[in-house]
Amino acid sequence: MKKPVPDPPDLPFVRTIERPVASCPEHPPLFNVCAGVSAEDALVHASLYLKCASVNIEEAVRYTAESRKSFVWSTQHSVEFARALIDALIDGIELQHLPG
Repeated sequence: MKKPVPDPPDLPFVRTIERPVASCPEHPPLFNVCAGVSAEDALVHASLYLKCASVNIEEAVRYTAESRKSFVWSTQHSVEFARALIDALIDGIELQHLPG
């Protein structure tokens, strides 16, 4: 009997593929994500980028009009949720590497 949902890939063996970083819709991308980066390394870097974004958002709150701060805080919460998910995945991967 065929399973309706396939088993997820073994994350430690998943690697990135090359993908452009498109930051400007009017110009071709200048940067790419390199192919062959392990899932764990990619997640660690994503977590660090989200940490930096969180610091920047906290600074942005200082310069945002009171009537607009809810938009900035909403972005902060989204960044925190994304980082928590990524950090939970990293911790799960590390637990798989532990003996026993």
